[in-house]
This record gives sequence, structure tokens and C-alpha cells, in this order.
Amino acid sequence: QLQLVESGGGLVQPGGSLRLSCAVSGFSLDHYVIGWFRQAPGKEREGVSCIILSNNSTFYTHSMRGRLTVSRDNAKNTVFLQMNKLKREDTAVYYCAASAARPGNYYSQCPTKYEFADWGLGTQVTVSS
Repeated sequence: QLQLVESGGGLVQPGGSLRLSCAVSGFSLDHYVIGWFRQAPGKEREGVSCIILSNNSTFYTHSMRGRLTVSRDNAKNTVFLQMNKLKREDTAVYYCAASAARPGNYYSQCPTKYEFADWGLGTQVTVSS
């Protein structure tokens, strides 16, 4: 059974940084895409980044490009989302999710949220002074 557990959220001042973790279990990382999403109060869940685990390709949403880095630690079966220069509008619950990789692993962008079948419970990120 696939399990994803996020951690690392918290309260940070504008301009600060956080590193979120997504610990995964129950599957081999190489056959999946891990996506990061966020949902602010009253808004739809939106994708912010993803990593194609078979080849380590990464994609980032335009609004956060240059402020995010996705990485992985195979030994710990964990995917990380480093977020820098955080803004108040980045306040949201952040989720990681898993999507089975497409045959051939060709991606020009992240899969849509509807292609992710398994989700963590989320971690709150609050950017405030």
C-alpha cells in the first residue's frame, strides 16, 4: 500500500526558507512521479512542482520558479521541496502525491492533479511576520 507523509511545514517570515519532506513507502520510487501541490483557504489545489523519478527531471510552476528545488534521497525514500524567498501568498497546506509513471516516461510538464492517485495528509506552511 502506498503511503506518503509530509513534514517540515511551519511558520516562517517573508523572505525565509523551508524544506518540506515527503517520506514514501510501499513502492519503488523509480516507477513514479512525485508531485507537490498546495491549497490555500478558499482556493483550488494547485500543482507547484514535480519530479520524474526515473530520470530526475523536474518541473516547477511559473509563479514559484527560481524559488523551488525538488530533490530526492534514495536511501531514505524521501523527496524534498526546498522553498526560498517565501511570500505571504505562499501560505497554504502543501501536499505530496504519487502518480504511476507513463510508459516511456516522457513528460514535458507535470501530470495534472487528476493523475495522482495517492496523497499525503499535507503540512501547513504559513508565511507571516
